[in-house]
Amino acid sequence: MELSLNWMIDNAHWLWWSAGVLLLAGEMLVPGVYLLWLGAASALTGVVAWMLPSLGFAGHGLIFAALATISIYVGNRFVYKQSSDTHETEVNVNERRFVGKRFVVVEAIKNGRGHVQVGDSRWLAEGPDAAKGAQVHVTAVDGTVLVVEPVKG
Repeated sequence: MELSLNWMIDNAHWLWWSAGVLLLAGEMLVPGVYLLWLGAASALTGVVAWMLPSLGFAGHGLIFAALATISIYVGNRFVYKQSSDTHETEVNVNERRFVGKRFVVVEAIKNGRGHVQVGDSRWLAEGPDAAKGAQVHVTAVDGTVLVVEPVKG
């Protein structure tokens, strides 16, 4: 027992590096749990333990805690922030590309509702009354309904 304890004290850097590899492998198995940052902190602590073995486990533990805190902060601030900047999802928002475009009325817009030709399909349109064949431009999209206004001139 004492022999293995002495080995661990003398080779603490290998323990930190091993912990770092296990944490990085854990990140691959369960992504998004901050194990990447803890693994990086553990690997850096291994470097410190290799260069300064006299700090002992307590000193290395404090260094690991500081490095883990810093790496999680930096990762959260600069890496994860970029992916969470979008407040709404990008699912089913392709219809927004129609805003500002012109289309032809294929079923007269009467009492505020009709149809316009969009590519090879017909879309429900809402807006002021417009005759069949009139050109309209899209001002907004409300679900699957294009909000349109007649083109002037």
